[in-house]
Amino acid sequence: MQVFLQIFTLLGSVALFLFGLNLLSGGLQKVAGDGLRSFLASMTSNPFKQIITGIGVTAVIQSSTATTIMVVSFVNAGLLVLGQAIGVIMGAHIGTTITSWIMAVFGFSFNMADFAFPLIFIGFVLMQLKKSQTRKDLGEIIIGFALFFVGFAQLRSTAQVLITPDSLGFLQSWTQLGVGSIIIFLLIGIVLTVCFQSSAATMAIIMILVTTGVIPFKLAAAMILGENIGTTIAANIAASVGNTAAKRTAISHTIINTFGVLWVLCIFPLFLKLVGSIVTMFGLPDPNTADLTDTANAAAISTSLLYSVCTMHTLFNVVNTLLLVWFIPQIVKIVTWIFPTKEDDAIYKLKYISGGPLSTSELSLEEARQEIVHFGEICSKIPGFIRSAVGAKDQEEFSKINEKLVKYEEISDKVEYEIASYLGEVSKGEISSTSAKRIKSMYRIIKELESIGDSGEAIGRMLGRAHGRGKWFDGEMVGKLERMVGLLEDAFNSMMDNLKAPQIFIKDISNAEKAEDGINAYRDSLREEHIDNCEKPDYNYQTGVFYIDIVQELEKMGDFIINISQSRLEKKMV
Repeated sequence: MQVFLQIFTLLGSVALFLFGLNLLSGGLQKVAGDGLRSFLASMTSNPFKQIITGIGVTAVIQSSTATTIMVVSFVNAGLLVLGQAIGVIMGAHIGTTITSWIMAVFGFSFNMADFAFPLIFIGFVLMQLKKSQTRKDLGEIIIGFALFFVGFAQLRSTAQVLITPDSLGFLQSWTQLGVGSIIIFLLIGIVLTVCFQSSAATMAIIMILVTTGVIPFKLAAAMILGENIGTTIAANIAASVGNTAAKRTAISHTIINTFGVLWVLCIFPLFLKLVGSIVTMFGLPDPNTADLTDTANAAAISTSLLYSVCTMHTLFNVVNTLLLVWFIPQIVKIVTWIFPTKEDDAIYKLKYISGGPLSTSELSLEEARQEIVHFGEICSKIPGFIRSAVGAKDQEEFSKINEKLVKYEEISDKVEYEIASYLGEVSKGEISSTSAKRIKSMYRIIKELESIGDSGEAIGRMLGRAHGRGKWFDGEMVGKLERMVGLLEDAFNSMMDNLKAPQIFIKDISNAEKAEDGINAYRDSLREEHIDNCEKPDYNYQTGVFYIDIVQELEKMGDFIINISQSRLEKKMV
């Protein structure tokens, strides 16, 4: 019974460790916010900057996965090309090694758990401050940091009881198989990383295994290589339901790390000697010949093994990056060949959020924003269909165009539902107050876009009823309706400019207001003209009614369009 309790305590400590790390990472992302995303988008003009950016961002948010997600979203949005994204991912590989050093320096050298509960108290107080979202996010960071080390400390203490050479004798039986042992422990590193969905958790276990003497440094190094492959498998699983850009980015991640593992395996003994040389330069014993049974030097040997694991992790990623950074164009060609661009026959299919919400709510909103822009681009085709429907010469031509108006109304309904469902899932996560306002704005926008589809279909119905009664507009009416559609297209262009603006909220929508004023003024002019024409004996009143109804519906579409720009207006969100 005691053994089972200790096993579940071990599993619980891993869970607490991961929960703390996720809380820490999520809080850091919320504090960094759009400033971090802007930095990531701007600091990628050359490979050196791309790598430094990847290192910096990953070090700040303590998650290479989150960095990769941001990179994918920027590739989708066209802010980064795939080559730039690959450079940032290479940097993220180096940045993620910082977590290992934090665990080695603070988790083993100091008992950070002693400071955990005071930190949790401070974090809790900050999170209760209702008027300051920044302080709440800071409190989340502090609590996440504390729980991270509480989990790590408990993991160490429980592991010292359960993970010993005697209890894990089956592992020791796999340490004498030569090259076979290296392959076995490489596979163990892959499996652990896939199971935990965290390279940090795998590195923590590797540190414990090597410092307790369960495995020698050589096999710990093999597990590190496996961890680097395992973290790419998790990314590919997440991207498997995503779009082409996500798949290309994920597979490039795999190509980079797999290539690195292959070349290191080819010179494995030499690479381990290099790690040993670096560690001995700082006065520590050589990890390749370390013997923990030497009680007189046990402390120094344990420290050497611990820092050797971190050195191995860092050296692998740094050297691999320096080798492959020169071949980014070739990597782009390979992943483009693996996942070629395909024409999307189903126009209603979501383009950016088909894979579901991302790892954090904050980052998921960027995907939603891109999808809404794409939704706007779909709806912007509707005025062109209306122009063609109004100018149709016969019933057969009109019917073909009207089918498109009906289809796009169905598309707008479907896309609105899909985006709204996505936003509903995002809202369930931890989000800042600014992001909550942003979600409300997005709900308003997709509703207005859906209404544009309804208006297009309604105009098709009006034209269908008119034609059914033998009423066709003359050349003058068609010309005026086409001019009205032209004003509507100008309004669409202004709306799309405002939708694509990178800021969370914008301060000026004078472009949209000017377009809306033009639509209203022309509507008023046509309405007054219709009233005057009703008094003329040669004016067909019934045709005029259909005509002015369409004018009114076009003006209503203009209202929906201006509402979208207003939903992005900063003062509306206060």
